[in-house]
Amino acid sequence: MKILVINGPNLDLLGRREPELYGTTTLTQLEEDLEKYSREKLADVSLVFGRSNREGEIIDLLNSGHGKYDGLVINPAGLSYNSYALRDSVLAFPHPKVVVHITNVFAREPYRRNDLIAEVADGFICGLGTQGYRLAIDAIVALLKAGRKGA
Repeated sequence: MKILVINGPNLDLLGRREPELYGTTTLTQLEEDLEKYSREKLADVSLVFGRSNREGEIIDLLNSGHGKYDGLVINPAGLSYNSYALRDSVLAFPHPKVVVHITNVFAREPYRRNDLIAEVADGFICGLGTQGYRLAIDAIVALLKAGRKGA
C-alpha cells in the first residue's frame, strides 16, 4: 500500500508558527516520525510526502497520483475553507481519503467549521496534534483492508 500525505499552506512553518496551537514538532520531524511508524508498525505501507503553499501544485500532485497511491491523508490548512478547486480534486481521488487538522477547528474561529475538503473525505480528524496523522494512516489502512474504495 502506498499512501500520499499532503500538507498545505504554511505547514512548512510547523514548530515555529504559533507553537502554542500547533506544537513544536517541525514538518521534517513529523515526516520522519510517520516514516518510522510506517516501517515499524505497518510493514506493508509506504508513505509519500508532498507539501506546497500553492493550491495548483497541491492539485497537480493529487491529480497525478490517481494510479500511484492507494490512499490520501491531507491537511489542506487554510485551503480547507475556500478552495472549491481542491475540493473537486479530492472528490475525484478514487481511493480512501482522510482530512487532518492539528488543532480542533471547532474550538477556533467560526469560519473554520466549514471545511470544504472534509465534506468529500471518508474521514476527518482534528484537535489531536500531529498524532492525528498516524490515526489517519491507520484509518486508510483499515478502509483498504475492508475493501473500501473511498468516498
